[in-house]
Amino acid sequence: MNLETIDVVIIVLYALALLGIAWAVSREPKGHDKDTEDYFLAGRALPWWAIGASLIASNISAEQIIGQSGQGYAVGIAIAAYEWQAAIVLIIVAKYFLPIFLKRKIYTMPQFLDQRYGHGVKTLMSVFWVALYTAVNLTTVLWLGGLAVTSLTGWSVMGAMAALAGFAALYSLYGGLKAVALTDIIQVVILILGGLAITYIALDALPADGALGGFGMLMQEMPGHFEMILDESNPAYKDLPGIWTLLGGLWVLHFSYWGFNQYIIQRALGAESLGEAQKGLAFAAFLKILVPFIVVIPGIAAVILAQQGLLNGDALAEKSDRTYGELMSFAPAGLRGLVFAALIAAVVSSLASMMNSISTIFTMDLYRSWKPDQGETHYVTVGRVAAFSAMVIALFLAQPFIGGFESGFQTVQEYTGFIAPGIVVVFLLGFFDKKMNAAGAYTALLGSLALNVIMKFATPDLEFIIRIWIVFVVSIVAAAIVSRLTGEPDEEQTVKLGDIAFATTMLFNTLAMLTIAVLIGLYIWLW
Repeated sequence: MNLETIDVVIIVLYALALLGIAWAVSREPKGHDKDTEDYFLAGRALPWWAIGASLIASNISAEQIIGQSGQGYAVGIAIAAYEWQAAIVLIIVAKYFLPIFLKRKIYTMPQFLDQRYGHGVKTLMSVFWVALYTAVNLTTVLWLGGLAVTSLTGWSVMGAMAALAGFAALYSLYGGLKAVALTDIIQVVILILGGLAITYIALDALPADGALGGFGMLMQEMPGHFEMILDESNPAYKDLPGIWTLLGGLWVLHFSYWGFNQYIIQRALGAESLGEAQKGLAFAAFLKILVPFIVVIPGIAAVILAQQGLLNGDALAEKSDRTYGELMSFAPAGLRGLVFAALIAAVVSSLASMMNSISTIFTMDLYRSWKPDQGETHYVTVGRVAAFSAMVIALFLAQPFIGGFESGFQTVQEYTGFIAPGIVVVFLLGFFDKKMNAAGAYTALLGSLALNVIMKFATPDLEFIIRIWIVFVVSIVAAAIVSRLTGEPDEEQTVKLGDIAFATTMLFNTLAMLTIAVLIGLYIWLW
């Protein structure tokens, strides 16, 4: 499959528009040098629509578009739990967590841990997050994005990954978070348009009366692929264990990712006010409802298309992550360029976000502690060097780290799941338990990692999500007990909830209730 001239023109126009806008919004007034607040938090001036759009653009990346399309092919709509439950978590984070973070005017998640538990916990988590974002998140996005680009262009995977990395670095290193967040508005529009296009094309290619007829055919011919709660007999039960997706560890993964993940929450930290940040997260929660319809449904359609010989069924059976790349072959010239641009948008927006977060944590939490008396311009330069270095490292780690796994999406969940329970415990008890101290934090962080590893090998048949839930429950009990046995923390370290306003606006409440109502309806329909 090759790109035609019109496709190349569309992709080039997209790239030039993105770069032009990124450089335009990144320019500082004459005589003003970019300081750390400008670079890492966009001057704390982001409006709600930029926050919401940037959250979705940063989240919808190669592991969502490619990984969840592949899971749609192999499993079905049940994989949408990762998207739809996230919408509820975003609402909770906006109402109960953001007020605490913004009250303390923090730059990073480790900075909160420093204020709450001390320097040791902060340093431990700073190193962990920099390593995780570089060795897991960046590598996964690069690898899956490179595979898709290769399927459409014929380039080598390394060449495709290098092109994606270079493009992301080109527009994000200079402008920082402001360039990333404001250009993400374009990325989201292209993502949604391209995603809807590939969904329409896949459904319309089915032997039915148009795209709506194709969707009806899918539900009739493949009822097992339209069940949110899987039966134990389902081959995918180990990854999505039925009712436990609603009652177990999936919530732990969501709170770790959407509540305490630097490259996600950093957009809200850069808001011009608490109200704007909350509206931005509510907007993102509503957009999350759409995601399965533009990434999972095409994967389900690919099952029948492969059965009819319209897709390479052998290739998809061997590696389901190839599904989206195969589906792009259906797009006609011109539209194929839009779909390809949407894929690039998904990849580079996430790469740019991760680079910015790596540079923020490395500079503000590690380097600044080592070199505390340098100028603002110096720290911005260090941040740029850190981001570029992380990208180069990830480029060479991508194939050996991720290339051998069947599903890139599930691989990311597995890696992050090792420490997610401890992270959630440390933050939740840090917010709401005044007796939680540094000893309890170390118990949760190191104990959850050790218990996760032990259980993975000692109970290999135990479902991943159930294991995560067991580790979380054990960790929260252990952290609370150890904290009470080792003395209370200093009063100034605790979070004073009485000083924080948790009230939300009518607009936020309306969006939240609408989102929850839609999700309840979807679960009832697809139970």
